[in-house]
Amino acid sequence: MYCLIGAEVAIFAIFVVAYVFYIGKSLSGPTPKDVLHAPILFTICLLSSSLTIQLAERELVRGKTNAFVSWWLLTIALGGAFLFGTALEWRHLIFDERLTISTNLFGTTYYSLVGLHASHVTLGLVALTIVALFGLLGHVRKEHAERVAVLSLYWHFVDAVWVVVFTVVYVVGV
Repeated sequence: MYCLIGAEVAIFAIFVVAYVFYIGKSLSGPTPKDVLHAPILFTICLLSSSLTIQLAERELVRGKTNAFVSWWLLTIALGGAFLFGTALEWRHLIFDERLTISTNLFGTTYYSLVGLHASHVTLGLVALTIVALFGLLGHVRKEHAERVAVLSLYWHFVDAVWVVVFTVVYVVGV
């Protein structure tokens, strides 16, 4: 998992540098300050999911599988809420603001960076859901805690990357 995360850090670094490099270089609108609104509530959901997955992991180590499943499902719900927020934002940008990936340089870099992150959240949610299904069927036990910790590490990575993406897109880039 550490090797995967290292490779993913490199990929995200390239996308972040490209976004920062091209800030303000679009020749036509809309620009970030015209159309972006920081998704504070959905960011809180995603960042909170790092706490809930940690609590789930702790409960599994203690052998409390029902509590593990509950915290795990809450993690999925919070990640899902974040993706829902991303979908709402994209709907607004595409249909109300007329910003698509091909509108201008800002649109290209914005959708590439935020979309890369959203794809990682989606992949994480698929993996979390598979574990949840096993948990609901009673197939996740204390001895699986180490494997759960590996997936948890990926989820923390996805959350940490969002802090960088959020800062670059909604704070620095506006």
